[in-house]
Amino acid sequence: MIDTAHLADVRRRDPSAVAAAWATRRRRPLLDGDDKILIVAADHMARGALGVRDEPTAMSSRPDVLERLAIALARPGVDGVLGTPDVLEDLLLAGLLEEKLVIGSMNRGGLQGATFELDDRLTAYTAQDIADRGLDGGKMLTRICLDDPGTVATLEQCARNVTELAAHETMAMVEPFWSVGVDGRVRNQLDPDSVIRSMQVASGLGATSAYTWLKVPVVDDMDRVLESTTLPVLLLGGDPTGNPQDVYATWGRALKAPTAAGLVIGRALLYPPDGDVAGAVDVAAELVHGGIRS
Repeated sequence: MIDTAHLADVRRRDPSAVAAAWATRRRRPLLDGDDKILIVAADHMARGALGVRDEPTAMSSRPDVLERLAIALARPGVDGVLGTPDVLEDLLLAGLLEEKLVIGSMNRGGLQGATFELDDRLTAYTAQDIADRGLDGGKMLTRICLDDPGTVATLEQCARNVTELAAHETMAMVEPFWSVGVDGRVRNQLDPDSVIRSMQVASGLGATSAYTWLKVPVVDDMDRVLESTTLPVLLLGGDPTGNPQDVYATWGRALKAPTAAGLVIGRALLYPPDGDVAGAVDVAAELVHGGIRS
């Protein structure tokens, strides 16, 4: 159980504790024991996206979110977490990031439902911030919409992020989507050709792709999707609404591809339909690592 009252007290009385905790955090290799990783994602809230399935405010309680993350991070086979500074610092102060991969979310400016939603500008970590704090990577949302002039600024910023992270020999996790505007809302195109097109654009961002990993949704014809790159690909769990067993089977098939490097899953693990966070995480760990590691 995370003592959120204690966290609030530390934040109020001793804000320098955050920097001190980053400086002493025990790190681990990116790949530890096999070639795949399982990352729990918790950066949705900073973009105003609080909903899970049919509950629009499911992620509004920070104690509840943190408790779910604590359960997930304690399970064997979970390699790390992806989040914005506020979430990661709560987990850090609670002592939950020792020997875990920590991926900082960089651009959360495209707020869900805003008229500027496709302006995914840098609002959280910079590459230098990630290096200074000893994080293990930086993640950037990269939505590409041919009808929105804001896309080119997003592409330019993400390219700069990739180059700067590579200069620090740090993973750049690029999450591309081919997107369209429909009735004032952004819709990501989730057909294989659109996903492949977005991956090709994302792969070419920056002065080098040496440290670039792609984070892509699981769609139809994943064999062809995953053959479209030699870069490591992390599969996006998203917020699935179908039968969990069917979803798990789809993830498992996709993970067999040579370029598949693991899963990044948030709501599907933290808010499973049956409420069993530990059970959902254990299934994902089994899929990724071929057996839950001790």
